[in-house]
Amino acid sequence: MTLANSNEMINRKREPSALSALNWVAVRPYMMVFPAIIVFTLFFLYPIGYMIYLSFFDWNFVSPDKDYVGFSNFTALLQDAKFQQVLRNTFVYSFATVSLTISISLLLALWLNKKGAMYGFVQGAIFSPHIISLVSISMLWIWIMDTDYGLLNWFLNLFGISNIPWLTNPKTSLLSLIIVAVWKGIGYYTLIFIAGLQSIPKDIYEAAALDDTSKVRTFFKLTLPMLSPTLFFLTIIGLIGSFQVFETISIMTKGGPINSTNTIVYYIYENGFRFFKIGYASTAGVILLFIVGVFTILYFKLLSRKVHYQS
Repeated sequence: MTLANSNEMINRKREPSALSALNWVAVRPYMMVFPAIIVFTLFFLYPIGYMIYLSFFDWNFVSPDKDYVGFSNFTALLQDAKFQQVLRNTFVYSFATVSLTISISLLLALWLNKKGAMYGFVQGAIFSPHIISLVSISMLWIWIMDTDYGLLNWFLNLFGISNIPWLTNPKTSLLSLIIVAVWKGIGYYTLIFIAGLQSIPKDIYEAAALDDTSKVRTFFKLTLPMLSPTLFFLTIIGLIGSFQVFETISIMTKGGPINSTNTIVYYIYENGFRFFKIGYASTAGVILLFIVGVFTILYFKLLSRKVHYQS
C-alpha cells in the first residue's frame, strides 16, 4: 500500500467524526435552551391558550360538560355595568400608582444620590417595604387605616382633621390602595433610579457647570434624557404590575365598598373561584391580556425612539 493510499484512508476515517462534531456544535445551543422552552410552553403558552379556549364556553368548573357559547361571553362581559366599573377602577389605579411611584422615587433618588451614612440608612429604610410580603403589608395597613383606632387618623387628628373612613368609604377606598402600592414600591424604584444616576458620566455635569447652566435646565436637558432607559424600564414593569394587583384588594377591601376597589384580576378570581363561572372569568382574562398587550405595544412604539442610550 502506498503512502498516498494510506493517507486517503485515514482522511476517510476522520470525516464522520468531524461531521458529527460539526452537527453537535450546531445542535448544542438548541439543546441548552430546550428545557426552558418546555417550561415556558407548559406554564405560560399552554395556560394562555387554554384560557382563550375556555372563553368560548359556559362551564361551572364542577361539571365535566362544557357548553359552547361562541362570543356570547365577550358580548355579555362588555355590556356588564359592573365590569365597566372594574375597568375604570383598574385604569385609575394603574395610572395613579405608576405616575406617583415614579415621580416620588425620582425625587428621592435625586436627594439620596450622595455619599454618607445617613443617606445609606435612608436608602435601606425606604427599600425595606419592598422585601416584605404584600400580605403582611396589607394587614399592617388595615390597622393603620382603621377609622377609629388607626395610626393614620391619629396623626391627622393632631392637625385638627377628623377621622377619615379610608377603607369603608367608596370615595377614599381606591385611594387607600394606591397609597399602599406607592409606599411599597418607591424603595425599589428609588434604588433603580440611583443606579441610573450613578451611571451618568460626571464630565457632562462639569461641562454644564462651566456653561453656568441652571440646575433645573441641567435636570431636564441632561439628567432626564440620560435616565430615559431607566424610566422606560420602570414605567413598563410598573404598568404591567399595576394591572395585576390582587393581594391588597383581597385582604383589605374584598373589592368593596360598592365595587369601588374591584379591579380586573380580582374580578377574574371572583367569577372563577367564588361564582364558578369559568368561561366568564376566562373571557375577562382574555380582555386583560389584550389590554396589557396593546398598552405594551403602543408604549414601545411611541416612546422607544425617545430613549437615549449612552454610547
